[in-house]
Amino acid sequence: MADKEILKDWVLEALESLGGSGSVLAVSKKIWARHEDDIVSSGDLFYTWQYDVRWAAQKLRDSGRLKPSPGRSARANWELSP
Repeated sequence: MADKEILKDWVLEALESLGGSGSVLAVSKKIWARHEDDIVSSGDLFYTWQYDVRWAAQKLRDSGRLKPSPGRSARANWELSP
């Protein structure tokens, strides 16, 4: 069963497939397309994954894997650190 910790890997995977950067919406769509079955069968994560994916991105920023957030705009892209 998936838990929110795995979302960090899924965010990185989605960003890599998007060429290194993408909007929250694009990242979420990639995660859903690849991991829908995992999310649906994950219990409570099914109801919280949209929030938890943002938590995962913040953890990745804190660890230096993602560039700092350019702002809180829904259109702001998440970007992998070099």
